[in-house]
Amino acid sequence: MDSVRGSPVPSVVIAAHNEENLIGATLQSLAGQDLPGGVEVVVSANGCTDRTAEVARAAGVAVVDRPEPGKPGALNAGDRVATSFPRVYLDADIVLPQHALRAFVARLAAEPAPLVVIPRRRLVTTGRPWPVRAYFAINERLPVFRTGLFGRGVIVLSEEGRKRFGEFPTLVADDLFLDSLFTDEERAVVPDVEVSVEAPYTTRDLLRRLERVRRGNAQMREAGERSGLGLSVRRSRRWSWLTDVVARDPRLIPAAIPYVVITLAAAVRGRRRVPDPARSWGRDESTRGGTRAPDGRGVT
Repeated sequence: MDSVRGSPVPSVVIAAHNEENLIGATLQSLAGQDLPGGVEVVVSANGCTDRTAEVARAAGVAVVDRPEPGKPGALNAGDRVATSFPRVYLDADIVLPQHALRAFVARLAAEPAPLVVIPRRRLVTTGRPWPVRAYFAINERLPVFRTGLFGRGVIVLSEEGRKRFGEFPTLVADDLFLDSLFTDEERAVVPDVEVSVEAPYTTRDLLRRLERVRRGNAQMREAGERSGLGLSVRRSRRWSWLTDVVARDPRLIPAAIPYVVITLAAAVRGRRRVPDPARSWGRDESTRGGTRAPDGRGVT
């Protein structure tokens, strides 16, 4: 992808594990960005047993093909190949709107200049069972998601922001790690960029996703307490679902029952020990089964 001298050329790093069904649409959305300077894309395929690397090469982007699975290692490998800024960390299943990169670059350059920017997110729950829809009816209204860097599938760092750390640590929660590095004043939501985030298709898959999140959060807080990483980890507000969401909108009381049950079940499952969690994605496989069009819609 060509660049124009003098224009910012974002580097997009995509850590991908068995994403051949979805990564094509993601790369197509990047190729279609209306950014004058172009964009550099690095796909860091790791532990893949499918055609993820081949699909990425066919799209004309740089590919790092690692036999070892694990997102932190994949991000670090992609970072070593990426050459420019801003640095965009993009999940392989997120399709960006055509104007997204231009809007991110413009916001990073505007005053007061943030160090990290993120889009708005839209949770896609169509066709999901009631417990999943009920869970996200509350989850998407939690204040923590207004400015938190997690749960969006894309985080954009300025060059100065990227200097906040060396490599991604071997932790499950890479987005929570980045969230811990920046104050509210150093981050900004770009309101005219919205990404679609697919909710799991089954309650069991939702539990698996939340189990990974719980395990990653616990790992992060443990590391923060040890001060080995110098982290300021966001504190969990256990009753926020009640005080900030349900109490303000009593119509959500029926949704609170599955929300609490699923949250407690995930907390119990998250305490289980797993071998080398940083090498296991523990992701939701239910949203990986079909291909997706460039507009984000599923294709059968």
